[in-house]
Amino acid sequence: MGQIKAVRGTRDLLPPETELWNHIEATARRVFARYAFGEIRTPIFEDTQLFARGVGEETDIVSKEMYTWEDRARAQSEKAQMLTLRPENTAGVVRAYIEHKLGDAGLLQKLYYIGPQFRRERPQKGRYRQFYQIGAEVIGPPSAGSESPLRDAEILEMLATLLEALSITGWTLELNSVGSATDRPRYIQALREALVDLAPTLCVDCQRRAVTNPLRVLDCKVPEDQAKIDELPKIADFLDEDSRAHFAQVCAALDACGVAYTVSPRLVRGLDYYTRTTFEFTHGGLGAQNALLGGGRYDGLSEAIGGPKAPGIGFAMGTDRLVLTLQAQQVALGESSAALLADAYIAPLGEAQQAESLVLARELRRAGLRVELGDGTFRLKKSFEMGNKLARRIVLFGEQEAVSGMVTVKDFQTGEQTKVPRGELAKMLGAQ
Repeated sequence: MGQIKAVRGTRDLLPPETELWNHIEATARRVFARYAFGEIRTPIFEDTQLFARGVGEETDIVSKEMYTWEDRARAQSEKAQMLTLRPENTAGVVRAYIEHKLGDAGLLQKLYYIGPQFRRERPQKGRYRQFYQIGAEVIGPPSAGSESPLRDAEILEMLATLLEALSITGWTLELNSVGSATDRPRYIQALREALVDLAPTLCVDCQRRAVTNPLRVLDCKVPEDQAKIDELPKIADFLDEDSRAHFAQVCAALDACGVAYTVSPRLVRGLDYYTRTTFEFTHGGLGAQNALLGGGRYDGLSEAIGGPKAPGIGFAMGTDRLVLTLQAQQVALGESSAALLADAYIAPLGEAQQAESLVLARELRRAGLRVELGDGTFRLKKSFEMGNKLARRIVLFGEQEAVSGMVTVKDFQTGEQTKVPRGELAKMLGAQ
């Protein structure tokens, strides 16, 4: 039988790359904590109707990309349930908000998540069928200020802070308003009318979208179609007074705290639940698929899936995209590789010293140090070779060291070799 490999569109994440993943996730957790967000963990699969009603049946995600199956009924009288691996996490968070009555306290709920999502797309660089997202949502009853443009600006300022904390530079924030639930139907109708003659000249996907979801035409990436699409009606011309004022206040708040942005009239995002503010952070280091993260406001999503009025705004960032960006910038990758090196490699100089070397390693690890432990059967030369690959310093522990209480430490970078009292070794190696 042939070798079994990872399924197409999935892959294994291995050291040292996982160190960079952990760095990104830990940084996100620290930044989110400063903004008073708490973590939520929702199931990896949900009732299919959650996405059909929440995300939109005509979206590419629901119509073409979801992993859906019929769950077996437990009894003949029971109807089988259709289940779907989550293709995105916002709908699940809002479902949990409704199910657990989180709005009853009358407070804003500020929730973040980190985890895998699943879409049956064509695998390519930075885009997998099992992919990972870091996201956050701010949702609550209108009485808690959930509709305020300040919430939008705060989310965007937090994202700028997070990218700065990750040392990601050169990003661009693209911003737009797709209007309220009453603005959009008027705009979509104008778009449909304009596409009657134009659609046949566009790509095959746009021809289909012109019928099923005209807003998605604006997101087309085919170079030959761009000039034609730029001539289509602009959503800004169809916003009512409230939507215009909301967007103006978001921009004013960003201006006040110095977060740069570009208003992008074609930015609509691909999900039906978005209203008013939509945004993307893009980065040139990612190539044609340059979206680093994106999100927007979804004031009617709760009602769409059977809940109370609970306006919200959120975002999701692809961890793969963040990793690629950091690697392209050569930021944190070298630091990450260096971070994999242990603080010390303990080399027992004989089998008789193995047990006591484990005791020494235990002492150093309990002091917070990262320690690799060698093997007493190794020759001295092999111990140095192994230590140089795995650690910054080697600690030689032989019969003489066991008796004297003084250990020999060599720094691989400087070549300096010193004798250190065993009681002072942890401090010498940098224990905090």
